Amino acid sequence: MTLDDLYATILDRKINPKPGSYTNSLFDAGLPRIAQKVGEEGTEVVVAALAQENSRLVEEIADLTYHVLVLMAARGLTLQQVLDELARRHR
Repeated sequence: MTLDDLYATILDRKINPKPGSYTNSLFDAGLPRIAQKVGEEGTEVVVAALAQENSRLVEEIADLTYHVLVLMAARGLTLQQVLDELARRHR
């Protein structure tokens, strides 16, 4: 799976809600809850980086990445916007 694939799935859930979907539960809860989840997952990445095995760190980075993509979808941002910003900084 690529980030594009995951982001496309998240966008599809936003447009075509699926009953029981965790992604839809986040969209239904709204931007404050989505942002809160990004913060929680960011903290968990830090804890894993400092005190846990690499396998746990990978899991937490995956969780953070997913929640950041949900936040982006909620705000109408695209992966390309983020990639463009990274490219601009790399110059």
